[in-house]
Amino acid sequence: MSVSAHLEELKRKHETLSDQVEQEQRAPGSSDLDVAELKKQKLRLKEEITRLSA
Repeated sequence: MSVSAHLEELKRKHETLSDQVEQEQRAPGSSDLDVAELKKQKLRLKEEITRLSA
């Protein structure tokens, strides 16, 4: 897999996690721990995207 294809895949995953975070935050009774874990995953992806883009 080329670097650009890998970057695109990471960006898609990041966007999906963004949507999941929004849905969890809107859901009544959503767990703060679940939201925090999704945000951590999203941050790791963002850091990887930044590292590969440099």
